[in-house]
Amino acid sequence: MKTFQLLALLVTVALASCGNPNPETTETTETVVNEREFYQLKVYTFSSEDQIATTDNYLQNAFIPAVKKQGIDKVGVFKFRTNEKDTVQRTYVLLPFKSMEEFLALEGKLSEDAEYAAAGSAYLNAPYDNTPYDHIESILMQAFTDMPMMQVPNLDSPRSERIYELRSYESPTEKYYWNKVDMFNAGGEVKLFDRLQFNAVFYGEVLSGPRMPNLMYMTTHADMATRDKNWEAFVDSPEWKALTAMPKYENNVSHADIWFLYPTEYSDY
Repeated sequence: MKTFQLLALLVTVALASCGNPNPETTETTETVVNEREFYQLKVYTFSSEDQIATTDNYLQNAFIPAVKKQGIDKVGVFKFRTNEKDTVQRTYVLLPFKSMEEFLALEGKLSEDAEYAAAGSAYLNAPYDNTPYDHIESILMQAFTDMPMMQVPNLDSPRSERIYELRSYESPTEKYYWNKVDMFNAGGEVKLFDRLQFNAVFYGEVLSGPRMPNLMYMTTHADMATRDKNWEAFVDSPEWKALTAMPKYENNVSHADIWFLYPTEYSDY
């Protein structure tokens, strides 16, 4: 057990240090690290309705019940809101972890769960020529200091109408990346989103992913019209105008991606 704990600690330190050119600003105390959750975002890509159905059944009836037995109380599952017939179908699964140790231990614990193996058999034992997905992308994050834990949005609109807006902001270098993270925390972007009731689910520093250096965050809105009004209020706010006028925050985003999602009926978020 001591060996496993040491491994978890080494992975945590390595991930934190590799993306931070300013090690003196890294939070290193155990107390601070444990207060900030870690997130895994798994993105499933599909090419058929059968794949989607198999994976949905696995997530709802096998995976989510199994991870909840391990103390992961809230799991988000979201669908890609398509607007063209040829748009690739995706499902997004969002998992919060209290520590890197919990993240590293999950797969081993699932492999020992007989109920999970039985409920997820069609997915777990799928043949090589009839897979339940085309591929899975995994992104590992740590929560921002200004919002250290994931939050369930305060919405009562029908799930099919909700807009869960997932954003990724890439930066030209690690230094500019940490500058953008600072803009959210010390600069007050997180507070501004709160004031305007963007119902954020999470803000995350990407520790491992395909588009680094980047951060990701998710806000939620009752519907698209509400989303548009919220962003209009954000852009017109005195706080945002003051932030964008600061020379120290110039050029810290080189590329932005926006995905519109909606929660499944079995999603906790």
